[in-house]
Amino acid sequence: MATDAIAPIVDTHNVTNRRTNLPVSESIQSDKDFSVKGDVESPLSFESVSEINVAFYEPPDSYESKHRWDPKATWTEEEERKLRRRLDWKVAAVACLCFGALQLDRGNITNALSDNMLKDLNLTTKEYNYGMTLFYVSFLSAELPSQMISKKLGSDVWIPIQMMGWSVVAIAQCGLKGKSTFYATRSLLGLLEGGFIADTILYLSYYYTAAELTIRLSWFWVSLTTTTIIGSFLAAGLLKLRGHHGLEGWRWLFLIEGVLTFLIGAWAFYYLPASPTQTQGKFNRKKWFNEREETIIVNKVLRDDPTKSSMHNREGLNLKDLWLSLTDFDMWPLYLIGLTAFIAPSTVNAYFTLTLKSLGYTTFQTNLLTIPSNVLFIIFNLSLAFISRRTNQRLLATLVQPVWALVFLIVLVTIPDNVNRWAKWAIVSLLQAYPYAHPILVSMNSMNAGSVRTRTVASSVYNMFVQAASLVASNIYQPTDAPYYHKGNRVLIGISCASIFLILFSKLWFKWRNSQRAKIWDHWTIPEKEEYLRTTTDKGNKRLDFRFLH
Repeated sequence: MATDAIAPIVDTHNVTNRRTNLPVSESIQSDKDFSVKGDVESPLSFESVSEINVAFYEPPDSYESKHRWDPKATWTEEEERKLRRRLDWKVAAVACLCFGALQLDRGNITNALSDNMLKDLNLTTKEYNYGMTLFYVSFLSAELPSQMISKKLGSDVWIPIQMMGWSVVAIAQCGLKGKSTFYATRSLLGLLEGGFIADTILYLSYYYTAAELTIRLSWFWVSLTTTTIIGSFLAAGLLKLRGHHGLEGWRWLFLIEGVLTFLIGAWAFYYLPASPTQTQGKFNRKKWFNEREETIIVNKVLRDDPTKSSMHNREGLNLKDLWLSLTDFDMWPLYLIGLTAFIAPSTVNAYFTLTLKSLGYTTFQTNLLTIPSNVLFIIFNLSLAFISRRTNQRLLATLVQPVWALVFLIVLVTIPDNVNRWAKWAIVSLLQAYPYAHPILVSMNSMNAGSVRTRTVASSVYNMFVQAASLVASNIYQPTDAPYYHKGNRVLIGISCASIFLILFSKLWFKWRNSQRAKIWDHWTIPEKEEYLRTTTDKGNKRLDFRFLH
């Protein structure tokens, strides 16, 4: 399509490229401009670059989509919009389905609890806590190894293998006999499920720009909550099978839902392609995209973040890469937020059904009463993501989550114990319906990594901290504090305050880091900047032309 078909998108006199931090108008040396626009606020979108700057971002020959890289390619907004809709159905929706399968198998334990599973297995609440601790320890221990395997085999291969593996263990739970088998299956589930989320996010990054990914990740976690709602309805029916063929209802729950997720994993093994330019094979006899569509996908992603071409999608990490990524101190503020921000909601969620049972609700009522909070969670989740995108504020939007938790935890601590059970349900449900900042933080983690190497490890490390939050959360409520957990809630209030402090600190940290670099970079002439780009050994987010998002 002719270049003149592209409508002017921005005022190039006021736009800068986050990677080069050069005013676009200063870098135009050709009548062939980059003309691309994805979702609003795309962090690295640049409408034109000089011929010399193009060379700095040319993909290596090892990059699987190098043959579609074209610095002079142009396309219309309408073309990209239509293609993005196709990607949403072919890629993002499938990722959501797979994530739903994960949630179904790891989350149905709370539904099983409502069917007196602990009593049937002669387990105490403390032993249940130990089992969940084993699950989370195994889950976070598998994060980095899983990412290393995924990076070598390819996410499209490793993700379905994980799914089928954990589904077999999920099915095996229908044969639980007591404490030892409960501990064993919890550990195996954690080992096989660990790394799945980070693997899937890395896979999605092949198809989407940073700004596009933030919104897709919101839908990604909406699929988790939607699955929780569906799981509640399924549980309400499946748990009524108690007594059929001598099996308790929770055993039927594990069996049927495990078979369902195994089938999804087997289908995903044949469905998922390796990359936008490697869609033929397995199930797909025809390529998903024609040459022009592949060119648009590849170039919009690389113009948003050129570092995504720095490694092949079947290229593994070595120990040096791993060490450099782990010691990247600029990523640690986000890891610490991931640890503190999710302890409070994870604690309340782990005991939600047990709390409702202690309030006198039946098994059927308990499962249905979890649905309203999940519906509100979806609404607040998407609302927070769109507010963050609209205001271009990430950490300030994230701040809403711990503040929300703090308010309702204070209410739980101060209300009388004999308050009406429906009022208690409403308060806990609103606490559970918190605005979910996880998609924003995951996207920030990916954007601020600055390289495929760091992004691969950072995704796992961040998720390890989030899972560590779940591990801590599973041990805050103690049996001696039941049924109102006043001491536990006071601990959660303190943790929420710590989370608020960390978020504000991280905001100031990234602003300070950007200003320190700007003092040097902004005073250089264009030739000096180009000389730096030509000779620097700085990599990823350590380059002077890199700016952190906050």
